[in-house]
Amino acid sequence: MAISNYPRALRATFLACGLSISGLAWFGPADAGTLLSPGAAVLVKKSTQPFGQPTAMLLDGGLHEKWQSVQRRLDDEMVQLALCEGDRGGCVSPAALQFLAIVDAAKLREGRARLGEINRAVNLAVRPMSDLAQYGQLDVWASPLATLTRGGDCEDYAIAKFVALRRAGIAPDDLRIVIMRDTVRGEDHAVAAARLDGHWLTLDNRRMAMVEDSDIRNYRPTFVIDQHSVMRYTDAPLLTAASGNPEAPVVISALAAPGVVTPANQAPTKAD
Repeated sequence: MAISNYPRALRATFLACGLSISGLAWFGPADAGTLLSPGAAVLVKKSTQPFGQPTAMLLDGGLHEKWQSVQRRLDDEMVQLALCEGDRGGCVSPAALQFLAIVDAAKLREGRARLGEINRAVNLAVRPMSDLAQYGQLDVWASPLATLTRGGDCEDYAIAKFVALRRAGIAPDDLRIVIMRDTVRGEDHAVAAARLDGHWLTLDNRRMAMVEDSDIRNYRPTFVIDQHSVMRYTDAPLLTAASGNPEAPVVISALAAPGVVTPANQAPTKAD
């Protein structure tokens, strides 16, 4: 898609996840309405996970089962991708060829440019489509080739980016899928996250630019997924102000309203 079509594509991805373009405001500096008094803030040392907060592994439950189901389908798709990569002329899957082209373009770049290439390419390649319209269900997680074929919503974009980044050479330890709760709108949203030079960048279907986790406002991270496991953030207060020093720990509010956090043994109500 030409660059001139970016605004149209962006508007479509916003509509797919139920958020108007005005929702971009949450990426800017936190305003007074999102902050509590200075005495309510505590410093939390960054962990190895996005947002620098501790996690607990989930061994069962709805979200765990969803991810296991996706991984089983990924195993099948990896075989299909390998066959198509070895014989592109004989490949009968347009989605596989499209996915391989996205990965090939990313491999030509390095560092942040590689991550950005996949973020933009997947955002433009996937047709926004709600699970209800597509499957008649509220929350279905699809594998990348299915998403490129039929379209999808935010968690489908995130899964496709997660897999594309891995095939483009990003180490598994530096890749995550993060589910966050929009504390203003009461919605769940999923993004891919990649660690570069010690900083986690979020790859969001709602925008082409990548945003560092410490710059996100009014969202509470609730779950994080890596290639092996699903984890629940054990202490997920509202993200508020951060120090101007990029090396300083993230500042979070210890007294922020808890909002709606899905129980550990259930999947989020809807990640879009």
